[in-house]
Amino acid sequence: MSLLSVVIPSYNEEGNIKRTSEVISGILENASINYELIFVSDGSKDGTYAAICEQAKANPKVKGIEFSRNFGKEAAIFAGLGQAKGDVVAVLDCDLQHPAEKLVDMYKLWEEGYEVIEGVKSKRGKEGLIHKMFVGIFYGIMSSLMKIDMNSTSDYKMLDRKVVDVLLGLKEKNTFFRALTFWAGFKSIRLEYEVQDRKIGKSKWSFAGLCRYAISNTTSFTTVPLKLVSTLGWTSILCSIIVGVDTLYNFFSGKAADGFTTVILLLLLIGGCIMISLGIIGHYIGRIYEEVKGRPTYIISNRTDNM
Repeated sequence: MSLLSVVIPSYNEEGNIKRTSEVISGILENASINYELIFVSDGSKDGTYAAICEQAKANPKVKGIEFSRNFGKEAAIFAGLGQAKGDVVAVLDCDLQHPAEKLVDMYKLWEEGYEVIEGVKSKRGKEGLIHKMFVGIFYGIMSSLMKIDMNSTSDYKMLDRKVVDVLLGLKEKNTFFRALTFWAGFKSIRLEYEVQDRKIGKSKWSFAGLCRYAISNTTSFTTVPLKLVSTLGWTSILCSIIVGVDTLYNFFSGKAADGFTTVILLLLLIGGCIMISLGIIGHYIGRIYEEVKGRPTYIISNRTDNM
């Protein structure tokens, strides 16, 4: 009988572990799906891992690992994929804003031969206006940079074992799971779902955290921002030529104005382009530095007895 592994990244989710474990287990057992739940405590500072251990004792199909510190959601996802033994693997959030009942629909699609089942948000749930605006801008930029439609996508996915093996075989340290499943290809299908309200606790994502996440994932997946440096350079040169021609015309026609307004504007324009370009290049150099060091993406400090 095929085994479904469910990977659940968890950061400071002590209050959600028991509920999430019981809800998912009940749904999969009612659907007669053989499963294992793999919770990954991403360096949680509360009792998340202790709660995982309690559930592992109550249900042998519940397993868990704990990081030595917080390494981030991407690391938690890939750690879970690395521990999964299933023929098919699903990833969903611990707060159950990804509706667990959709796992059954995803599993049926996998049985029909689909190798990547992408969870796509039909409704985003309750979000503030600023958050919605930021998310819309973020995914619009990501879609244009990556040449992939990232709108309404999420980490809620189900992957065939062959897809999981491809992702685990990647050498890069800085990964973007949400986009890599598109990059990998394979026979895919989209499944819509409505984002559920969080029952316990609050979201761990701040506005600043989302900004860092956006920058990190963009630069880890595409080199398009580097090409923007050339665009900025040519734009700067074009503007300089236009202003230069205008300045020379005014000079020879005797209309040149006193002062350094033109010089200051040119310096500000060129200086701004140079600093932005250096920032983009510096970020990529930092990425190269991180990759060259070869440090592990995560460190596992504890495992439940049944792992």
